Amino acid sequence: MSGAVQESVTGTAVVCGGAALWLIGRGWPGATRARMLLAGGEGRAGGGGRGGGVVRAGPSWWRWCAGELRGLRGRFRGEWWVLVVGLGGAVLGASVLPVIVGAAGVPVLRRARLAREARRTGERRGDAVIALCGVLAGEVRAGRHPGEALLRAARESGGLGEAQAAVLAAARFGGDVPSALATAARRPGADGLLGLAACWQVAVDRGAGLAAGLDRLEGALRAERDQRAELRAQLAGARATAVMLAGLPVFGLCLGSALGADPLRVLLHTGAGLACLVVGGVLEGVGLWWVLRIVRGAEGTG
Repeated sequence: MSGAVQESVTGTAVVCGGAALWLIGRGWPGATRARMLLAGGEGRAGGGGRGGGVVRAGPSWWRWCAGELRGLRGRFRGEWWVLVVGLGGAVLGASVLPVIVGAAGVPVLRRARLAREARRTGERRGDAVIALCGVLAGEVRAGRHPGEALLRAARESGGLGEAQAAVLAAARFGGDVPSALATAARRPGADGLLGLAACWQVAVDRGAGLAAGLDRLEGALRAERDQRAELRAQLAGARATAVMLAGLPVFGLCLGSALGADPLRVLLHTGAGLACLVVGGVLEGVGLWWVLRIVRGAEGTG
């Protein structure tokens, strides 16, 4: 029975690996370049040299390999490597359970990656808003009309992002600039545009100095950004604890294999091992969730 399971798992791994290679090769932009490189130029085989049928790989070949490896790394996001690890565990442990666990972990890690990318995009957007306030204050202080100053500041800083066309149209043709800024502030990380809209409204209605208000707004936004960065640095220890907690089971499996205990066979092919695997997986997930919940709660409070 174990031999049949081993053969089925190995066959599944071979089929999955072949399908992955076929998909990569089908949409691989470097395949044509590889054929051209091997057919002629530095990669020409046989023919005119003493190498006979040896392919001569010059520096261009290594540059091509490095470029294609970078392309593969960009094409395959981090979450898909969990499935690859699960496939390797299935081959080593002669069980399809690691493949199932790896497939289940792909959407979870993808969601985490998208959340991290969204947070970084919001931070870059917030930095652009701070730069917009600084440039706009300088343009207004230099004597430019607020509408013209906003046009120049938006082009230089890019703080308006996708909403730049609507805001600039309102500023150029005498529209409702505060309303357009408030609409642009709905994007994650662009909350500072609400303060810019308030400064603009006060300057238009009451004739107050726009440059002074922008200076105070820029200072407040910078202080808030620095506070978030300091809080994130203080929470780095908790994040490191979560990473270590996630890596401890893998370290335990490697240590057991090094000692000759064959932990994969015990965990995947015995009743007690499966029970320990389920309980350990649940406790691992609860521990990670709890640590991340503490970190997010601290960030939200800060």
